[in-house]
Amino acid sequence: MAYEMGLRVYYEDTDAGGIVYYANYLKFMERARTEWLRTLGIGQESLRHDGVVFVVTEANSRFRKPARLDDELRILASVERLSRTRLVFAQQVKRGDELLVEGEVTVACMSLTGKPCAIPSDIRDLVETADR
Repeated sequence: MAYEMGLRVYYEDTDAGGIVYYANYLKFMERARTEWLRTLGIGQESLRHDGVVFVVTEANSRFRKPARLDDELRILASVERLSRTRLVFAQQVKRGDELLVEGEVTVACMSLTGKPCAIPSDIRDLVETADR
């Protein structure tokens, strides 16, 4: 099941051509993933307190149509795959029902010292339950 959050495009999000600067879509997708985790009761700071963090190891995007200043966007995130150490998200940015950007983002679980580690079992259980 996809998580969805709304977002309005501000002047700071746009480039000189008046459209959303391409790298900002990654920022929007990051916010959706973070807010989805928050709805599961998983905060970024609590992860750090438990000695783990999620880091992006791969991000692919396909830009279909531009978003513009003041557009109201829908940012969607759903878990595509879950492994021992990684989550792969399918993400979309839409204006209404119109698809603007689609992407796939892989995040890996790492220790605070930068070593790959298993996703903690309580987090894995929450993700598996939420994805149904």
